[in-house]
Amino acid sequence: MLTSYRRVLARPGALRFSLTGLVARLPISMVGLGIVLLVSGATGRYGVAGAVSAAFMIANAGLAILQGRLLDRFGQGRVLAVASLGFGTAVSLLVVSVQADWPIGSTYVLAACAGACLPQVGSAVRARWSHVLDRPAEVQTAYALEAVLDEAVFILGPILVTVLATAVHPVAGIAVAVVACVGGTLAFCAQRATEPPAHPRTGSTGPRPVMPWPTVVPLAVVCAALGLLFGAAEVTTVAFADEQGHKALSGALLALWALGSLTAGVVTGAIRWRRGPSIRVRWGALAMACAMSPLYFVGSLPLMGVTLFVAGFAIAPTMIATMSLVEQVVPSGRLTEGMAIMQTGLVAGVAPGATLSGLVVDHSGASAAYLVSFAAGVVAAVAGLALPRQRAPEDASTLLT
Repeated sequence: MLTSYRRVLARPGALRFSLTGLVARLPISMVGLGIVLLVSGATGRYGVAGAVSAAFMIANAGLAILQGRLLDRFGQGRVLAVASLGFGTAVSLLVVSVQADWPIGSTYVLAACAGACLPQVGSAVRARWSHVLDRPAEVQTAYALEAVLDEAVFILGPILVTVLATAVHPVAGIAVAVVACVGGTLAFCAQRATEPPAHPRTGSTGPRPVMPWPTVVPLAVVCAALGLLFGAAEVTTVAFADEQGHKALSGALLALWALGSLTAGVVTGAIRWRRGPSIRVRWGALAMACAMSPLYFVGSLPLMGVTLFVAGFAIAPTMIATMSLVEQVVPSGRLTEGMAIMQTGLVAGVAPGATLSGLVVDHSGASAAYLVSFAAGVVAAVAGLALPRQRAPEDASTLLT
């Protein structure tokens, strides 16, 4: 099974840019929670802490597509380096504003600036894989590897920031996130040999390549629905564990969910698929909806852990197929922008999902709130059906045997 991964990582420079990209992505799962821990610890107000964290996430979602466009136009090295330094400066000033008791408005502004500057390393790494690999089957394996690393980030990041903030100092978790982001991003940018070429716009280059919106729009809706599903399921799982009298085990339940996705991601990258990614997105989105349907009926923590672990098997294959389809249909000159659109959809869906599930928990309990995730999965499945049907472009060597 690992032969496919060894093959892509053997490409010159591939292991280095994948590992530095992993380090640079750690803040994705650390900063939002780190802000909540920092602000709530300093003010004792969770509402304010959540609002500051929301300002960070909204700005990140709102400007990710613009950053992706800049990455395609000016190159990864210049754009990511500037973004990482802007992120480090904004987060450092945010910490000062909280510790020095500056007006709360300045904290909101600095959180938004940090979110706007957060480097889109995940999209850049996938664009780089598309540049250094020339076979669709190998690109899918590389995307599967990145999906696995994403799951590792979302398992390790919250644990790391929580331990540092509670056991060391409220600032420690965010400080490590800043160091990881700036250091990892600059190390990633320094690897010019594997960087995709920039596509600057000049009078001689003509208009920008056309974005295949009939495919990109349904995919973005799929991602937004999955983001809503993730945000709702996280809040609901915490509430479920609390109702069972073991709130501290909510992290373990979510880790089992992520572990299921990670396992499926590893397997997905090793399989030679007979079907193209558009078909796999449709089936994956449907599987996400089906995976959420039993949670309403689960009444014990052990059974919930098993159910979430199994449900996690639908996550990574769906996301891998989504990014593989983007890589196939979006012109190379706008590939990072296309990846950023998907990332924006995911991020944009998380906050509404968390809010809606929280309202349902308050009124009807945790079990009923899992229906929010199920409904989001249904929306993703319907959006998947709107994708244009197309032949799989893989060559004969990618067929299952």
